Amino acid sequence: MKAYRASLLYFKDRQAVFEQDGLLVVGPNAQGRQVVQAIGSFQSLHSGYPGLPIEHLPGRIIAPGFVDMHVHYPQLDVIGSPADGLLPWLENYTFPEEKRFAAPEYCAQAATFFIAELLRHGVTTALTFASSHTESVNALLGQAQQRNLRMMAGKVLMDQNAPDGLRDDTEQSLIDTEALIKQWHGVDRLGYAITPRFVPTSSAAQLRGAGELAAKYPDVWIQSHVAENLDEIAWVKQLYPEARSYLSVYAQFGLLRPRAVYAHCIHLDDEDRALLRATGTAAAVSPTSNLFLGSGFFDYAAADRAGHLYGLASDVGGGTSFSPFHTMLAAYYVGRTKVEGWQTKPAVSLSPQHLWWQHTAGAAQALGLSGVVGNLLPGCEADFVILNPKATALLARKTARAGSLDELLFALIVLGDDRVIEKTVISQALPS
Repeated sequence: MKAYRASLLYFKDRQAVFEQDGLLVVGPNAQGRQVVQAIGSFQSLHSGYPGLPIEHLPGRIIAPGFVDMHVHYPQLDVIGSPADGLLPWLENYTFPEEKRFAAPEYCAQAATFFIAELLRHGVTTALTFASSHTESVNALLGQAQQRNLRMMAGKVLMDQNAPDGLRDDTEQSLIDTEALIKQWHGVDRLGYAITPRFVPTSSAAQLRGAGELAAKYPDVWIQSHVAENLDEIAWVKQLYPEARSYLSVYAQFGLLRPRAVYAHCIHLDDEDRALLRATGTAAAVSPTSNLFLGSGFFDYAAADRAGHLYGLASDVGGGTSFSPFHTMLAAYYVGRTKVEGWQTKPAVSLSPQHLWWQHTAGAAQALGLSGVVGNLLPGCEADFVILNPKATALLARKTARAGSLDELLFALIVLGDDRVIEKTVISQALPS
């Protein structure tokens, strides 16, 4: 066991708790995994742990590791590529780059860099797209296993409307997916995600097969995209003219359920949002990507009225940064903007605490991992970040003037980047 003395940030029922002088105690659970044993004020806790080593971190904040609900590891090198919108960006940049992941050595170096970049930015749990090649999954999850990262990933399914080198065979793609589930799901801190890229690139047979695998393996994740771009939605309408909506196509194939996560969810109506809630399906809100590609604005007010699950995601490489601070700031911009026809009106003002919750405990809840990651309550895996609120001269000046928790967190969101992440600590398994 070990303890850390610092300021502490964590969550109870969506509300942030901040201990100015706190103590975090971590130690092994029954399975030998390092978890939070106790958290609270230093004054109330320290006498209960005589002789326990305490690492004192004055001026620092310990917070839960960030949770990224949607990110593409084969898109490292397409960040910041100019395009008129989603579909041209896929055709001109993303698909050519993803073809390179047929080579195991290319996958290995990309996976190593990708995971190092996540950790450098304080991301300790991620739901991740690989490419359509099994080699890409093996490289990523193998590297995540070496680093003890909690990672869920899957081979992309795309058997139509895709270029040579990425397009897979329907039957073989499903065989490969099941083999990867058996190989990786539940191993150490790893999980598998059944991953149709999006409706236009999967045949009805492939989507049906994906749904059958989801029914056979109910604790795996499902991930895809929905209602991101108007041209994409029109394409789906051509393919499924009888479907009520884009989202309903996934429902038709049994792909909406708890642990199903759909990126973007911008152009939904109230019936779609009710379907998300009824099925326990979550939305991965990807604000830097949506702003960069001009896709639209996630409607926070409508999502909260519907009561469906959602959380934040970087969506690298459509997203423009691995940084949770950049993602939270972009979400703030999006929440403040609602477009109705030609009118742009204020929508909601997302509080700093809620923004932080969306990228930690809220995202964990949306992934079906509440109480496991994304928080520092007792029993949670000991994934956390040590933050330096004085990492830059401007931050030091601003945070010194913070008169409330909201002012402190908002300063970090607006002015923070990877320099704020002094250290990322990952829950370790003790030798058996």
